[in-house]
Amino acid sequence: MASQLITAFSANFLGQSPKWYKQLIIVFLLINPIVFAFNPFLAGWLLIIEFILTLAMALKCYPLQPGGLLALEAVVIGMTSPIAVFQETVANFEVILLLMFMVAGIYFMRELLLFTFTRILLTVKSKMMLSFLFSFTAAFLSAFLDALTVTAVLISVAIGFYAVYHKVASGKKFYEEHDHSEDMDVHEFHREELDQFRSFLRSLIMHGAVGTALGGVCTLVGEPQNLLIAERAGWEFREFFLRMAPVTMPVLVCGLATSVSLEKLKWFGYGAQLSETVASVLTEFDTEQDASRDAEMNARLITQAVVGLILIVSLAFHVASVGLVGLMVIVLLTAFNGIVEEHRIGHAFEEALPFTALLVVFFAIVAVIHEQHLFSPVINTVLAMDVGIQPLMFFIANGVLSMISDNVFVATVYINEVTEALRQGDITREQFDSLAVAINTGTNLPSVATPNGQAAFLFLLTSALAPLIRLSYGKMLYMALPYTFVLSSVGMIAISLAF
Repeated sequence: MASQLITAFSANFLGQSPKWYKQLIIVFLLINPIVFAFNPFLAGWLLIIEFILTLAMALKCYPLQPGGLLALEAVVIGMTSPIAVFQETVANFEVILLLMFMVAGIYFMRELLLFTFTRILLTVKSKMMLSFLFSFTAAFLSAFLDALTVTAVLISVAIGFYAVYHKVASGKKFYEEHDHSEDMDVHEFHREELDQFRSFLRSLIMHGAVGTALGGVCTLVGEPQNLLIAERAGWEFREFFLRMAPVTMPVLVCGLATSVSLEKLKWFGYGAQLSETVASVLTEFDTEQDASRDAEMNARLITQAVVGLILIVSLAFHVASVGLVGLMVIVLLTAFNGIVEEHRIGHAFEEALPFTALLVVFFAIVAVIHEQHLFSPVINTVLAMDVGIQPLMFFIANGVLSMISDNVFVATVYINEVTEALRQGDITREQFDSLAVAINTGTNLPSVATPNGQAAFLFLLTSALAPLIRLSYGKMLYMALPYTFVLSSVGMIAISLAF
C-alpha cells in the first residue's frame, strides 16, 4: 500500500511533465537550502536561474507550479519574507488590475478585432507590408495604451485566425477539394499547411510583440516604469517624449526597418507566407460572416467600436488606472451586448487569471532579488565610473539585468538609487536627467531578448496562443535575437551621441 501511494504521489507531482524535469525540480528544492546556508547571495542567483528554467519549459509544464514551489521555498528558508512579497505585489497592483480586467475586456471585443484584422489580412497581400503594419500599429497603440493591453489584442486576433482556420479547414473533405498535389496524402497536406500557417502567425505576433516595446518606451504611459521615472524626474507627457526622442526615434525607425528586412531575408523564423489555401479559408469565412450579418450583429460591432474609442481616449488621457478602465469596458460591453449570465462572463477571465497568479510568484522572486541585494554590486560599480560613460553603462547594465528580471523592478531600483544620489549632491541635475533617459531606454529595449524582461512577452509565452502556434521559450529567444541586437546597438549609439 505504501509503495502504491508513493507511486501515485510521484505520478501526480507536476502531472504529465517529463520525468527528468520533475527530478530536476526536486534537486533544486533540495539544494537551495544548502547553498543558502553557506552563501545567500549565490543562492539568490541560483534561484533566478531555476525560475528562468521553469519559464523555458512553459509548454511542457505551466510555470506557476514549479516556479511557485521555488518561491514558497524561498520564503520558508528566509531568502525573503511574506511581507516583502506582499509589498512587491502591492507595488505592482496596477499591473494585476490590468490583467484581471483589461484582458477580460478585450475578450468581449473579439468580434470587432477579428472583423477588422481579417479585412487587413485579406486586403494587404504583401507579407512585408503586413509585418510593418503589425509592428507600427502595436508601437503606436503601446505609446498611448499599455503594452499588456496591446499584447492581449494581438493574442485575441491570432487565436481568432487560428480558430477560423481550424474550424473550417480541419475536415478531410476540404483538403480533398483543395489538394493540388498528386504525391501527398490528405493528412500530410493538412500538416504542412498547418505548420506554414503557424509559422505565419508566429512571425506576425512576434513583430507585434516587439512593436509594443518600440512604442512603449516613447511615452510616460507606455510602460509602468515610465510613469515612475517621469514622477522622479518631474517630467510631464511632452517633456518625457522629447527627452527620450534622441534615443527612441532612431530605435523606432530601425526596429520597423528590421521587421521588413527579416521578412525579405526570411531569417530567424520569419518570412512564412499566407498560403492560397488558408487565404481561401479566411475569405470564405469573411464572405459567410458578411452574408449572415444581421442587425443584431451589426449593433454588437458598433457597440464594440464605440467602447473601443472610449477605451483609447480613457487610456490616452489617463483618466483612471488601466485596470479600472478595463472594468469599465467589461461593464459597458456586457450591458449593451446583452451578456448577463455569470457563466458567459466567467469565460473572459480564464486566460488572464493563471498568468496573474504566475506574476505574483514572479514578484516573490523579485522580492528575493531585493532582499538579497543581488543587483547592488552592479549599481555601485556603475555609479563609481566616470561621469562621461555613466549613461552608456547604465543602459547596458539595465539592459542585461532586465533580460533576466522584471524591467519594472530594475528601473525602480536604479531610479531610486539615482534619485538618492541627486538628493545627496553626488550627481548634478544634468547627470540625473541623462541617467533617467538611460534607465528608461535600457530597461525597455534590450529586455525584448527574453520573456523574463517584459510582462507582455511573458504573457504571450504563457497564453493559450503559444502552444497553438508552437511558440516556445527557445523559439521566442531565437526570433527576438535580431531585434535585440538592432534595438540594443542603436540604443547604445544614440545614448553615446546624445550624452
